[in-house]
Amino acid sequence: MGGGIVGLAVARSLQRRDPGTPVVVLDKEPTVAAHQTGHNSGVVHSGLYYRPGSLKARYAVEGGAALRKYCAEKGIPLDVPGKLVVATTEAELPQLDRLYGIGRENGVPVRHLTLDEVAEREPHLRVKGALAVDSTGRVDFKLVAAALADDVRAAGGEIRTGVTVTAVENGRTVRVRTTDDVVEADRVAICAGLHSDRLARASGLEPGVRILPFRGEFSELVPEREHLVKGLVYPVPDPDLPFLGVHLTRGIDGSVHVGPNAVPALSREGYSWGQIIPRDVWEAATYRGTWRLARRYGRTGAKEIARSLTGRALVKEARRMLPELQVSDVRRSGAGVRAQAVTRDGKLVDDFLFLRDGNALHVLNAPSPAATACLVIADRIAEELTTA
Repeated sequence: MGGGIVGLAVARSLQRRDPGTPVVVLDKEPTVAAHQTGHNSGVVHSGLYYRPGSLKARYAVEGGAALRKYCAEKGIPLDVPGKLVVATTEAELPQLDRLYGIGRENGVPVRHLTLDEVAEREPHLRVKGALAVDSTGRVDFKLVAAALADDVRAAGGEIRTGVTVTAVENGRTVRVRTTDDVVEADRVAICAGLHSDRLARASGLEPGVRILPFRGEFSELVPEREHLVKGLVYPVPDPDLPFLGVHLTRGIDGSVHVGPNAVPALSREGYSWGQIIPRDVWEAATYRGTWRLARRYGRTGAKEIARSLTGRALVKEARRMLPELQVSDVRRSGAGVRAQAVTRDGKLVDDFLFLRDGNALHVLNAPSPAATACLVIADRIAEELTTA
């Protein structure tokens, strides 16, 4: 279940492990890759930031390598320009050293740059120090998803779009109920993204988390100012915050994005402030974890909302790295919604989270770098479902 990049990759992995077994993918949208897969920055992550020993750290490194190989085989444009992580103040320099240590422990190729080397790569930046992360790449993940869908069909699989799943009934045969049919299967992977917790509860499970949707809004540089950014530039992240901060990313198409912010979405598929679904708002507002999360990150959340409502606040943040940037250089671009699992005590689940229920496996949390790591995540899920 789920026609995003993870669900499609799982279908492909199941076919590769058990050739000839019928596989079907169900998705409620009219096309695959309609949500998180189709609304992201296109960055192929390196594994720099993640806690050593975590699934994120391991899967990012392994998944990036697997994705590069897959794209080469399929002729999908993917380049690896590397990225800079920059400190804009002297106080941030120790954080660069901390990230350097994490990166080396995770097996990420990372190195310190001199300021002259920074100026050669990004002449318009003004920073106090930087790391180069040479394995960071960029790709259009919608093209990857389309190739995975083609693989599934070519191996005899079926992709049914416009099909809404309402529950999963476990037993020797798993019965997947939809709004107009029942599909019976030997094994089921539920990769439902923004609706993963709802499907777990509808299937009689208590996942222990609730998905809270966070919208990430991007702006972009106007074409005549795209020369200000040559590649991928990230700030030193605050280790106490869950997001990476406002960064500058030149996409594989040449456009330069500024952002994202991270604001609560008013629906699970709320790509703008005007998209409001009362049920989604009510569920979030009545969840104890929401309020505990708000108490922990309230001040930061207020800043993020300010960036959403006024372009000046976003530009002010980006100018810490790129002082030439002006409000007139930036225009609104797209947005994505991140499915973030949150516990009852208000903690953000910081790693991939899976819940096995007999012959069904629920993917409850698959945030970034899930797109980068989709092939490796898929192999892990397929192995568990076919060997247990």
